[in-house]
Amino acid sequence: MRLRLVAALALVAGTSASAAAQRPEKPPRGLATDGLAGESVALLPLTMAVANPDLRRDTMIVALGDQRHLLRWADSVIGDEFRTRAPEVNWVLAPRLRQLARRNPGFMPDPDQMGQAILRTPKLTKIPDPLRGSLRALIAVTGGRYAMTPAALGFSRDSTGQLRVDLALALADGRQGTVIWRSITYASGATPGEALAAALTAIFPPVGTGP
Repeated sequence: MRLRLVAALALVAGTSASAAAQRPEKPPRGLATDGLAGESVALLPLTMAVANPDLRRDTMIVALGDQRHLLRWADSVIGDEFRTRAPEVNWVLAPRLRQLARRNPGFMPDPDQMGQAILRTPKLTKIPDPLRGSLRALIAVTGGRYAMTPAALGFSRDSTGQLRVDLALALADGRQGTVIWRSITYASGATPGEALAAALTAIFPPVGTGP
């Protein structure tokens, strides 16, 4: 399985370099969670995680394991940050989505096999089928109308040598089949967990702020 992650590095070699060249070093677009307060929002599992070729033997990345373990680790960090930073929203996390899918075969799609990584596309506003139909079926089971998608996670090194993560996020209206918010957030840290947590913190209002 680890070979699958290494093979994916070639795919991102060009993409990551291009993203770095175009990467806007301005604050990521924030998420206004007040409009989601009290809503049930599905937080889909991550299905795409890649790293620059120079990190393929990095001990911190290798320690995360093969592709499946890396994705599950990222799901855990992402879920914890969303619940901590926006507790006013009823986030339906990836483990719960998988449980619901197993209990509702034929009615709810496998949340790891919906093709949600396509939402990383910057200008995509209308969600294409079959993903659109899958999102509609998913929210019919989970309740609410929205689904937050961590669409792609990338690892690289910043100019100081620290580990950097870039995370593409998209909030979808499952009923309308549209993307209503997106952001590419990024941060650096001494460890993958520190960098990812900092990147997620950047999209939420500071703790203690309010009207």
